[in-house]
Amino acid sequence: MPPSLALFLWLVFLVALLRFDPAKGPRTSIALWVPVIWMFILGTRLPSQWLGGQIGQAAQALEAGNPLDASINSVLILLAIGILISRSFKWADFFVRNLALTAFLSFALLSVLWSDFPFVAFKRWFRDIGNYVVILIAVTDPNPLEAIRGVLRRVCYLVIPLSILLVKYYPQLSRQYDIWTGVSTDAGATTSKNMLGIVCLLGGLFFFWDIVTRWSDRKARRTRRIVLVNVAFIAMTLWLLNVSNSATSRVCLALGCLVIAAAHSKMFQRRPGFLKALIPAGYLLYLILAFGFGLNGELAGAVGRDPTLHDRTKIWAILLAMHTNPLLGAGYESFWLGPRLQRVWQSGLGRLNEAHNGYLEVYLNLGMTGLFLLIAFLIASYRTICRRLRPFSSLASLALALWTILLFYSVSEVGFRSGLMWLTFLLGAITVPKRAENRRHSAATFDNAGVAEPIASFPLETTRQWRRS
Repeated sequence: MPPSLALFLWLVFLVALLRFDPAKGPRTSIALWVPVIWMFILGTRLPSQWLGGQIGQAAQALEAGNPLDASINSVLILLAIGILISRSFKWADFFVRNLALTAFLSFALLSVLWSDFPFVAFKRWFRDIGNYVVILIAVTDPNPLEAIRGVLRRVCYLVIPLSILLVKYYPQLSRQYDIWTGVSTDAGATTSKNMLGIVCLLGGLFFFWDIVTRWSDRKARRTRRIVLVNVAFIAMTLWLLNVSNSATSRVCLALGCLVIAAAHSKMFQRRPGFLKALIPAGYLLYLILAFGFGLNGELAGAVGRDPTLHDRTKIWAILLAMHTNPLLGAGYESFWLGPRLQRVWQSGLGRLNEAHNGYLEVYLNLGMTGLFLLIAFLIASYRTICRRLRPFSSLASLALALWTILLFYSVSEVGFRSGLMWLTFLLGAITVPKRAENRRHSAATFDNAGVAEPIASFPLETTRQWRRS
């Protein structure tokens, strides 16, 4: 098939899918396109890259960024703030309800003071604040469960078929080459095989969760159509996952689906406390075996990975040997700048710009203080998610799976940095203010499986109709 014809058919397919999507709600807010666009950019490429520009590998280019990207980010952030203001969003209450997250972000802002590049660090902090602002549009929607579903579904509709199109018909836009070995990999609509793996991981997890939550109502005509679309996208996702050859994403997808299936099983719904204890216990056991007994290489080999995690252990040793401030770090998103970046590039491990370990990445930038605050937020978010398991909420099962895979994924990749995985996790990890909850139009809603549950499992104090933006 000629590439131009494939492009035309993709456009027709995308428009038809968005227009006639059987899962689309009757009163979907147009404001949800703001988080969709934001997540599309995070999950694929920067606007300047889509337009043919390239942010070079030189240290100066990494510091400067791109004016077009900064402008689009600023517009989306301002739009999100305007939408939240129109909903009478109570910022102070949000900060109080999410103290651990507030402390982490406040310390990140404070770290700008001791960064070697304070202006660059502040710009990056302001950009990343947009992650938290845009997702509030979805979680403060009158029906946040369907809003979150709609946002994730639209992002998958945009990214997954586009990645297949680029891989098969525009390989010059999809293929990436290792600067040292020359080995080629397909990145689809993203910029690396690891990013494509994240897209496949989150897409596969979402569609699996959506099928599970709708399964009890599978005899309904609309539900059958939705499940059919979901199965088709799962097939596309698995094909892309095979193309990306991301072992971490494959393992995490299987783990996330297992958590969702367990959360919806009758056994764990009768005994949710067992599931709540099993997940952190399993993670601690993995850490003890992998790092306490030095079995990390054996565990990696068991899932088909290089025992050295593709030289990650060497990378970690070199980064720890650079002796950043152990308490405060180098400053927010400041480690990979200036002389430190040049030293890493001259180490012979390639032109890295991340630690390939989420915990180490936070330590390098924010020290033990930032790492402690991050762990405090993870613990607080886990408690929030677990509270939503009784009474059971379908959204809580997705959030629980995302929390689990985030911890495991971050052992060999940077999961806590501003990105698609972190943003998707936040959709189920934060708590909405009381004022927003009070404006919801009912104290309960029926999910698509026909089971009554609190709206998005958030605490409800509903008294009056909430105007849509």
